Amino acid sequence: MIKTYLTMAAMAASLIAVGAPAQAQTKLKWAHVYETSEPFHTESVWAADEFKKRTNGRYEITVFPASQLGKETDINQGLTLGTVDIIISGSSFAARSFAPIGVTYYPFTFRSPEHLLAYTKSDVFTDMAKGYQEKTGHQIVSVTYYGTRHTTSNKPIKSCADMKGLKIRVPDVPAYLAMPRACGANTAPIAFAEVYLALQNGTVEAQENPLTTIEAKKFYEVQKHIVLTGHIVDHLNTVVAKQLWDKLSPEDRKIFSEVAQEASARATKKIQADEVKLVQFFKDKGLTVTEVDKADFLANVQKNVTFEQFGYRKADWERIQAIKDGSGS
Repeated sequence: MIKTYLTMAAMAASLIAVGAPAQAQTKLKWAHVYETSEPFHTESVWAADEFKKRTNGRYEITVFPASQLGKETDINQGLTLGTVDIIISGSSFAARSFAPIGVTYYPFTFRSPEHLLAYTKSDVFTDMAKGYQEKTGHQIVSVTYYGTRHTTSNKPIKSCADMKGLKIRVPDVPAYLAMPRACGANTAPIAFAEVYLALQNGTVEAQENPLTTIEAKKFYEVQKHIVLTGHIVDHLNTVVAKQLWDKLSPEDRKIFSEVAQEASARATKKIQADEVKLVQFFKDKGLTVTEVDKADFLANVQKNVTFEQFGYRKADWERIQAIKDGSGS
């Protein structure tokens, strides 16, 4: 009798299990403005797949590249509006909510990519991310090296003075405008997706971006000179919307943070390797690549640009300067 009862109970349990609905899957949207060929996209796709695997399929993330869900301003707003769950975006946009985090865009703040990466592991960055989270509720889970920003132009530039009157596209972010304006350039805030056409039709005659972006967006096709100003060592944050972060269990938060950090490390490595190769690539395409005296540009920035006008704190900048990078500097 007992054996029969146990057999019937086991059969009933199996029937219940078969009839029970599978665990609900949460579908998420991950947005950015970069091309599908760039590491920011390929590693986001890797991270989406990896997060699905590590959570046993409980989350399905679709990555939307190349401004499909809006320009960078739009996707940042989307975190709060609920139209996106995860984005990749620069601290320059985070600074619209918490100004001090944008201090990294004060020209010539970082000595090298290694200095930037050391900053992302420092107490200064922890304080910045916390300030942003307290203002918005959104969580910065990882940082990716975006590249060192240089200038391209259809006229030669050898000094800061050569930029006087230059029509240059710069992102509509105050700190990005600092170096060109300090040198007397006329800046135009054209959307990222429209820069190629603006250069092609002469709406502007110059722009600034990392070498990898210049290659990916094919700006080299409509420019004659690459000027290695190196004025900003740039980075991107992977940001999770408050409404998603609040719903994640502590275990899932840990998994997603680990995956995002692994993806950022992978993309960073690729960007650094690509930058090494691209100077020769552009020379082979017939462009003139020019080294400049950065001290000349920095002197003009420091003369014309204050930290306070952007809402930055000089004390934060000084803390960053004190951070040692891998080279011991």
